[in-house]
Formats: sequence, structure tokens, C-alpha cells
Amino acid sequence: MKKIAVSALILASAVSLSACSTLRGAAIGGAGGAGVAAATGGSIEKGAAVGGTAGAVVGTVAD
Repeated sequence: MKKIAVSALILASAVSLSACSTLRGAAIGGAGGAGVAAATGGSIEKGAAVGGTAGAVVGTVAD
């Protein structure tokens, strides 16, 4: 259940912080994902990867 909550927080961070470009969205999402993972005691690398992917998707859709 904790992994689902962390994933939801990472996705929410990416959605709320992403910009209108794919690269900027990926960078912001990656930073947000790493921050959420660090705050919740999760894997920072995985958090950054998931956040970066989510941010890139949101940046692509918003563009």
C-alpha cells in the first residue's frame, strides 16, 4: 500500500509541477519524485525515474 501512495504522490507532484515542454516536465517531475521518495523513505532513484517519466508524459500532453 505504501508503494501505491508514493506513486500517487509522485504522479500528483509531476502533474502539478510540470511545465508545457517535455524536457522541462521531465526535469521537474524527476526532482519532485526524488523529493517525495526521500521524504517517505523510498528509493530516490526509482522516485526520480517515475517522476521524470510522469513529468515527460504530462509535458507532452500539455504541449
